[in-house]
Amino acid sequence: MAAVRAGLGQDIMHELSIADSIIETVRAETAKHPGARAVKVGLRIGALAGVDPDALSFGFEALVRGTDLEPLALGVEYVPRTQRCPKCGLIFPAEDFSIQCPKCGELETIFAGGDELQIAYLELEEAEPKLTEIPKA
Repeated sequence: MAAVRAGLGQDIMHELSIADSIIETVRAETAKHPGARAVKVGLRIGALAGVDPDALSFGFEALVRGTDLEPLALGVEYVPRTQRCPKCGLIFPAEDFSIQCPKCGELETIFAGGDELQIAYLELEEAEPKLTEIPKA
């Protein structure tokens, strides 16, 4: 049982380090826009990226809680594994480990995607300009 728990801890640590890197990137990008506040960061996570989206979301929320970034939201887009057929050019999702082209039946298809882990977008909220009264003459 201890070995199972140790493995689980390593998985969570993996996602925590990814969450920390995302937060560092958000801070660096937000610093380029003085007065702006990060509202949401969106990720694209491929089926083969080796990342547990739930553990990543949990770790991200834990790292943001109680900081100046709270309530920064994390959006996750799941990207399935895709294959490309060299015969007909079709790009298709490889479901149930089947890599056979559904259009022409070609068996030897080429990996085309599904291993990405990338920040897709960052939503910033600009600070409202402070209104100042114009002195009366």
